[in-house]
Amino acid sequence: QVQLAESGGGTVQAGGSLTLTCTTSGHIFSNYPVGWFRQAPGKEREFVAGVVWTGGNARYAESVKGRFTISRDNVQNTVYLQMSSLKSEDTAIYICAVGPWRTRITEWVPTNFDAWGQGTQVTVSS
Repeated sequence: QVQLAESGGGTVQAGGSLTLTCTTSGHIFSNYPVGWFRQAPGKEREFVAGVVWTGGNARYAESVKGRFTISRDNVQNTVYLQMSSLKSEDTAIYICAVGPWRTRITEWVPTNFDAWGQGTQVTVSS
């Protein structure tokens, strides 16, 4: 079982930036598709950004395109989510997840991911 840990959350003013980090131990991140999801109070968990295990183009939710960037550092075994131009509606718990080993993700939905971190809170104040 892949174990994940997120960090980097916090409170930021609207228009500000944060970078989230997802790390794993005991597994090589580059062999897995990795996604960032978020869940706001009273709302369903939603996809934010993802990176395929083959190193192809990243995937983004429409709501974050142009503002968020996901990247992978295979040496550090870490996946980052750089967030800029943050809005109050970005407030949520951000959760890192991995899909099955060396599997192509056809639909970036929570049910296609096997392992989840605990999440890190991001609060954007207006």
